[in-house]
Order: sequence, then structure tokens, then C-alpha cells
Amino acid sequence: MHLQDYWGIGPKTASQLEDGLGTERAIRAIESMDIGVLVDAGLARGRATRILRHAHGEQGMGILTTPDARTVYKDLLARVQTYAVTDHAGDRIRVLTPLTSRDAMEDRLDEVILATDTWGDLDDATCEEVLDVFAGFDEMGGGDRAAVETVLALQDIGVSIGVFASIDAIDPDALDDAREALGSLDTEGGEPTVREGIDDELDTAREQLTAVEQLEAQGIDVIEAIQSDGVRSSEEFREAFISHVASETPLPAPRVREATPTGAADATDFVTQGLRELLGTLRESVEAREQAVADELEAALDDSRDEIEAAVTAVSETAFQLSLARFVRAYDLTRPTFVESGCVGAVNARNLSLVAANDDVQPVTYAVGDHECAAEVPTGDQVTVLTGANSGGKTTLLETLCQVVVLAHMGLPVPADEAEVSRVDAIVFHRRHASFNAGVLESTLQTIVPPLTESNRTLMLVDEFEAITEPGSAADLLYGLVRLAVDAGAVGVYVTHLADDLEPLPDRARTDGIFARGLRDDLTLDVDYQPQFGTVGRSTPEFIVSRLVANASDRSERAGFEALADAVGQDIVQQTLLDAEWSG
Repeated sequence: MHLQDYWGIGPKTASQLEDGLGTERAIRAIESMDIGVLVDAGLARGRATRILRHAHGEQGMGILTTPDARTVYKDLLARVQTYAVTDHAGDRIRVLTPLTSRDAMEDRLDEVILATDTWGDLDDATCEEVLDVFAGFDEMGGGDRAAVETVLALQDIGVSIGVFASIDAIDPDALDDAREALGSLDTEGGEPTVREGIDDELDTAREQLTAVEQLEAQGIDVIEAIQSDGVRSSEEFREAFISHVASETPLPAPRVREATPTGAADATDFVTQGLRELLGTLRESVEAREQAVADELEAALDDSRDEIEAAVTAVSETAFQLSLARFVRAYDLTRPTFVESGCVGAVNARNLSLVAANDDVQPVTYAVGDHECAAEVPTGDQVTVLTGANSGGKTTLLETLCQVVVLAHMGLPVPADEAEVSRVDAIVFHRRHASFNAGVLESTLQTIVPPLTESNRTLMLVDEFEAITEPGSAADLLYGLVRLAVDAGAVGVYVTHLADDLEPLPDRARTDGIFARGLRDDLTLDVDYQPQFGTVGRSTPEFIVSRLVANASDRSERAGFEALADAVGQDIVQQTLLDAEWSG
């Protein structure tokens, strides 16, 4: 395979990778999803990430058909990455993509649940030991040696079952031999080199070579030092040269004598030739000895090659799965159930963004399509129209459903006590974008309509479509979208304040509502975020106006807000304020 066969790698990028890594190593980095290696070769991290996502999951990325759906996906990845136990595991998470087959989703879920159960069965002290071992892997810079050390360290801890089974299965005796050889060879860059302190003969030869190289750099000083002793003949100069080199380097005089020329035109030529000849023989000695030692070490590595490769694979996979497991446990996620009939349903679903910022989050049960996971939610409706209070959590519910479906398609557990999800070909998540012009309307329709016409497995999550066009046309267009979704066999939730204008809805469509219950004692809006099914949720201007009346800073301002209270119903406003006062 050639580098340019990969998406996003043209002649310039291919040349950059070949110069920095070599073709074989660059391809190996792409296939092993090693972003770090590509970045070290000069690629921008974002570009490297895109290349690897396409290399390992291009089809899966196709279900994220809108910018808002892709934003949810990226936010989820960023959240998962914070639980990575190694840098490489973080890189693998960064290129994790939705999957395209139910079997692949189930397989990944099996692996993640196994890792989650394993991690949950460890006591806190053992978990810390394991994390320290993986931190040591990063400190060593990764690679074969770090993988071998990591496996041996994990075996010493005694973790051996579940996600650690592949670690436990590797022969520790073979890894011990490999550890010694790997510790002796520096395999970074090109040809392996023998590290210092491994072979005395090689260390001596290197020391001698370095000393003579330093002496050569002092050429004029050497000549002056020899001539300062008052030598007169060429033979005296030769003996003085041998004595000087032997005294300034670890080389014995006989070794210097062997490399010293017997005749030269002058002192400069004599010193130059002598040191050059000496350097040549010393370099040959170093290269020969290093090659001999390296051959012995590589022979030992060849004997343990299978175990080394098993260690590299096991460490990579175990770190990846444990990273996902830590994320799952941190958010108390649950394995979803995949169903054939179109639906998305979740019991006590929680928005991850809210959970991360606040422990006290009201879970919501919601479903659309043919489901069995929530008895209290009507089943069989392909599309729902979600209505209700301002700041009532309607958009958050859309985002939560999007999180559930994206995570499920990535083969990961979801933020709910129970969930049913059908496989989709497109996720059309469109947040409210208040920009009132024909260009925005056109681009929005071009984004959300084609997926409906291309597949009967589309999930529509559309927020306040009416915000981008005038109210009369908005109701007509929104009704058309609801009808199109039903006719296309899609599943969808449309958030709107125009529910009354959409009646009667098509068959297999229903209206749900979110209601505000009043004002709390601090005059903040008290909302029940759990939708009520088959009913229109009303906006709550009387609650908002009540709060403005109560918080007015002066008499004239209060009078202005009381005028608005008359418009929405003075009695309702006064009763709201009274209820808030008594609840305090």
C-alpha cells in the first residue's frame, strides 16, 4: 500500500511523512492509529486526526450529517479523552468513530462492558497502582520496551482476569529476556544502536574515539604542544606525537604507533595524517564491535519477538478499554439495547454536559418510535412535536437524545438507566439558529431534507425551525417536514412554539409538552423537565413577567412591567407572586 492511497495524503504530505518516518513506519503509524508519531513527523494534530478517522471509520462518520451532530460527537470524544490512561489510548479515542453495523456495535460494547466490570471489581489501591503503571508507560515514551515493562509490572500487581487476561497470558520469562535486550538497544530513529554501559569493550572504543575526535579539533594546539618540547628531527616529532596522543587520550602508545605515518611533508601534514588514520581505525573498531553486540541482542529479541508483539498489542488494547471503562463508570452509563424497528428511547436519561457541571440533574424519560423500554411513554409514534416553557430543557432533551444515539453507534454505553436505539444512516441534529434571512432558510433546508429522502433510517432532531423564517411560512414548512419524516419512515423530534398551527398532525405523530410549575422562593423558574405526553406545553410569560415585577428596581420600572402583567393577566401574575412568597 502507498501513502497516497490514504484519504488526505497527497504528494506533499506523503513526502513529508517519508522524509520524517520512512514509508513503512508511516503506514504502520496510520494502521495503528498512532497520532503522536504523525504529529512528531510534522503533521498538524487536527490533520492527523482527520486522516486516521477516514482510514478507520470513514463510513461511520457519514451518519453525522449536520454541524450540530458533529459538534455533539466531538464534545463526547473530548469528554472521553479526559479518562485516557495513556497518551496512545487518548489518540485512539480521538479517532473513535460511529460504526456502521449492529454486530460491530455489539462487539465493542461487549469489550467495554468487560473492561468496566473488571475495573469496577478492583479496589481503589489496585486501581491507583494500575494507573501508575500506565503513567510509567508514557514516561518511557511508549514503544516496545515500555510495553514489555508495563506487562511485567501489571503481572507483578496480580491483575489477571477480564480485560487483563491478554496481559496475564504472556510468558513473563520470555519478556524478562526481551526486557534486557530492549534495555540494551536504542531503537529510536534508524538502525538500532547499543546503549552505553552494555558492553565494556564497546564503551572503551567509543571513549577512545571521542577523545581523538576532540584532539583532532585542536590540530594547531597539538602541533604547538609537540614543538614546544624542542623536537628537531622528524623521528623526534613522530615519537613526541605518539607520546602526546597517548597522554591526552585513553589509547595506549602501541595503538597510536600503529596508526602514525612514518613520513610526512611537514608537522601539520604529520599531525593531520596521523589523527585521520587513527580516527579511521577507531571508527572501524567501534562499528565492528557495536554490530557484533547488536547482532547478539537482536538475536535475543528475535527469540522473544512473538511475546514483544503480544505485549505491545495487549498494552495498547488494555489501555484503550480501561480508558473507556473509566468514562463509563464516571457517568454511570448503561448498555443500550439495539432494536430493528425505528426508535430512540431512554429511561432516566441525563445530559452529559449538565452532569459534568452539576450533580443535581433531573433525569428525563422520553421515547419516539416503536419501543418497549418506557411503559409510561406512548409507543408507535414516528415523530413528536415537543412544546413548552421557555428555558424548559427542550433543546437539552434533543441534545441528550443525540448523545444517546451517537454513543450507541460508537459501541459505547449511554447516559440512561435503560435505552433502546435502532441503527440509523443519518443523524440530523439542528439547533435553533436565530438568523432571519432567506439564505439561512435555504441552507438549513439543504442540510435537513436530503437525509430524509435518501434513507428510511434517519433521526431528525430539529430545534425551533420557525426561528429562521416568518411565522406563517414557518408553520407550513414545519408541518411539511413532519409529514415528510412520517412518510419517509424516519424517527424525529421537532421542538416548536407553533404546535397549535400544526394541528391536526399526521398519523404516527404526537405532541408532547414541558411545563413550568411556577416560581421558586428565589423567583427562579421552577420547571418540570419531564415532558408530558400527548399534550401541548405552554410558554410561561406570566412567570417571567412576575419575576420582572418582583425584581423591579424602582417605581417607574415596576409600573412598566405591571403594564405587561395586565397584558398576560394581572390575576395570574399576582397569584404567581403569592405562591412564590408562601413557598418561601
